Amino acid sequence: MEYIHTDALPKAIGPYSQAIVHDGLLYSSGQIALKPDGKMVDGDIKDQTRQVLTNLKNLLESKEGSLNDVIKIHIYITDMKNFPIINVIFAEFFGDHKPARSTVAVRSLPMDSMVEMDIIAKVSDYH
Repeated sequence: MEYIHTDALPKAIGPYSQAIVHDGLLYSSGQIALKPDGKMVDGDIKDQTRQVLTNLKNLLESKEGSLNDVIKIHIYITDMKNFPIINVIFAEFFGDHKPARSTVAVRSLPMDSMVEMDIIAKVSDYH
């Protein structure tokens, strides 16, 4: 196993790794709308979703990958009314690539984030 740390992401806010690579797959920890400097994005669900997806994109790029390598994404949101907005921004980031996905409504998320995502991605071609 390889423990991933990149300055392109905010530091973990607990005792966990930003991501782990094992057997050609990258498993990310959940990303909320923190900027790499550790400050929460000011803004609405659109701004928060863009920051979360940017964090995941930066993580993959740190391993010479891209969002096209994502196999599965888990999305946690605090209000299902935001689901259509998240879908629009998701499509902006992923384009024609359509990874498997789960979306779950939760009561709350760390640091009062409105959205959190984690991914499983293929890394064997460039790791």
